[in-house]
Amino acid sequence: MAQGFSLKDQLFNPAKVARLGREIHAAWDAFDPPRFEARVCARLPELELKARIAWIAEVLDEMLPQDFDHAARVIEAALPPPLDPALSDGDFGDFIYAPYGELGVRRGLETHRDRLLDLLEAVTQRFSMEYAIRPVLNRWPEAGFARLDLWARHPNYHVRRLASEGSRPKLPWGIGLKGDPLRGLPLLDRLHADATRYVTRSVANHLNDIAKIDPGVALARLKLWQDAGAQREAEFAWIASHALRGRVSKGDAAALGFLGFDAAAPVSARLEVAPEAMIGGTLDFTVTLEAAKDVPVLVDWLLEFPAGAGRRGPKVFKLKRARVGPGAPFVHAARHRLKGDATTFRLTPGPHAVAVQVNGRIVARQAFELR
Repeated sequence: MAQGFSLKDQLFNPAKVARLGREIHAAWDAFDPPRFEARVCARLPELELKARIAWIAEVLDEMLPQDFDHAARVIEAALPPPLDPALSDGDFGDFIYAPYGELGVRRGLETHRDRLLDLLEAVTQRFSMEYAIRPVLNRWPEAGFARLDLWARHPNYHVRRLASEGSRPKLPWGIGLKGDPLRGLPLLDRLHADATRYVTRSVANHLNDIAKIDPGVALARLKLWQDAGAQREAEFAWIASHALRGRVSKGDAAALGFLGFDAAAPVSARLEVAPEAMIGGTLDFTVTLEAAKDVPVLVDWLLEFPAGAGRRGPKVFKLKRARVGPGAPFVHAARHRLKGDATTFRLTPGPHAVAVQVNGRIVARQAFELR
């Protein structure tokens, strides 16, 4: 990442705020773009990303019509064309439209539920509304999930994806869902056979959440889908692998078996690790696997931390899928950068270890000193 890069400034900046104001003015000429831009931009420098969304929504709340239906019609008329329907993945949309969802919830949650849902359906085709739908599902679960059921059949894949993503039990950075965490499973039954990876990635992430709650339910659902044969074989294999990644990292034999990997496969391993590594430098190691018969292997490596490092367990990294057999060893030289400013864990000097996990089973471990 380039020095000085700011995600919040890339996503919410004066140019984007000005564009939003112009779009609203084109839909409703009573809107005052210069005043909107001045009000919003006066506070942008002091606010972090989520606070910027809330602040823009607050200013819109002041400046749009007070009647909710009128305000919703203005927003819908101001929206740009839907995201490219010819794409099938990776088109998340523009964050500048996120405040529309926050404003909609602020204004419409209690007294304009159905109109709010209509608005979210429109906005999500320009920017995903998975966070805005969560309060609706908590406040109005029956009506909310009934709408998700309709959205799972929607012609626009962004709306279909919202049905899965918005109902995930453990949506990152989203508010928690009340009630049954498995309530979204019927939606996944329909969406797992979707033709777009953007939707099936959400299905896999949703099922990965469920696997953290009840691994048996997740495996049973995958078996049901596999037997139904509604999805292309390669895509189903990707969904299953992605949905079970959490269980695989824990060495779950049932999950590994479903994916075709034998946790008890007779594989021998050699691990060579440099005895010392520096924070800010690299960790270099080589893994060699051998087997007397041909076996598929799923190889991970683990960075194990010293006692008192503030972690409950090792950090697991994916390494390789491969086959090992007579005369065909698996040899892999790895180099991992030891970032001193990693966002997911903090490195501290002291004794550490590298462990190699094959089909969920630790087969080699070697210590090194981190300085």
